[in-house]
Amino acid sequence: METQYEIDYNRIAEAIDYLRLNHKLQPTLEQAARHVSLSPFHFQRMFKDWAGVTPKQFLQYLSIEHAKFILKDKQASLFDAAYQTGLSGTGRLHDLFIKVEGMTPGEYKNGGEQLHINYSFAESPFGTMLVASTTKGICYMAFADDDEVEAFAELQKCFPNATYNQFLDTMQQNAIFIFTQDWSKLSDIKLHLKGTPFQLKVWETLLKVPMGGLITYGGLAGNLQNPNASRAVGSAVGDNPVAFLIPCHRVIKSTGETGQYHWGSQRKNAMIGWEASKAFAGV
Repeated sequence: METQYEIDYNRIAEAIDYLRLNHKLQPTLEQAARHVSLSPFHFQRMFKDWAGVTPKQFLQYLSIEHAKFILKDKQASLFDAAYQTGLSGTGRLHDLFIKVEGMTPGEYKNGGEQLHINYSFAESPFGTMLVASTTKGICYMAFADDDEVEAFAELQKCFPNATYNQFLDTMQQNAIFIFTQDWSKLSDIKLHLKGTPFQLKVWETLLKVPMGGLITYGGLAGNLQNPNASRAVGSAVGDNPVAFLIPCHRVIKSTGETGQYHWGSQRKNAMIGWEASKAFAGV
């Protein structure tokens, strides 16, 4: 006889298959819940517990991936992409891309061709940084490690067809000022990010970890109300495109070890120590 755990697992697996096979029809919460014989309320709660996102968010992710395939590989028009994805029009397609990808469908289709990105190199207490921005906010921030050519090449991989201009604008200045100004002014810095709904939620939660504070991967998953998603949280933390501003360096192992860091564990230790001293001094 199946346990309740197995019954719930099979229901969610069936629901995921249903959404995957029928995403072009844009099924409602009620339709998906009825398919697995649950009330909409219980289905919503159970799906989020198991999948880490709501059924609506999962459907949006499926829709955006299908639309990306049509736009990029099939070179379809925005109208055709919206129609074949099951959306009511290009307006919904536009809104979905902005929400999930942080760019318009046209910008994605053209590999960022319609994006104008300013970038500059700046010194920080932890080494040279490459900071890039669009008209909407900071889209990229990484340590250059004394190789500016390679650092710029990594930026170009993110937006291969964008127009680049080496220019220090106000958005970049505000971002760099964070090393010398009050951390509470982080809200003044605008970010222009693209990622899955889950990644964006992880990054948003990271912003709530105070300067000088630390959190474990499990603790971060708990704050997301998804305690079993530590591995997925770790992956999202590693995919952070904006070094320091989104403080992935404040996430440590449950053993107390600082763990790995995209730009080196030694740098991560230095950042943690620097922030602790600033917080202790009340700066």
